[in-house]
Amino acid sequence: MQGLSLERLIDEQLAAARSASAGRSARTVHGGQEHALRQTLIALAAGHSLGEHESPGEATLQVLRGSVRLRADEETWSGTTGDFLLIPDARHDLEAVEDSAVLLTVSLKDGRESAGG
Repeated sequence: MQGLSLERLIDEQLAAARSASAGRSARTVHGGQEHALRQTLIALAAGHSLGEHESPGEATLQVLRGSVRLRADEETWSGTTGDFLLIPDARHDLEAVEDSAVLLTVSLKDGRESAGG
């Protein structure tokens, strides 16, 4: 079994996000083509966002640190440390109200099927 310190990873990714011109950094912690599940830690410096983009399919967002705002269409959801949000099946964006780290979990149904699942 492999282990990973999310606290250490959050600190590293937030430092990278603060120094990046886009104000963000990400690292996949689990998943890939051979898996049916992908989990990515995304760090956003305060005031930065992931611009509007398509829904990745069935997905959830867990706020590991900070405060974020998720928007889709006319709806807005706020999340703070410990909150769990469902990603809507629509174009959406994610903004960091303060320095934040989230864990994005995406179901890769196609990846599992193509891998013989």
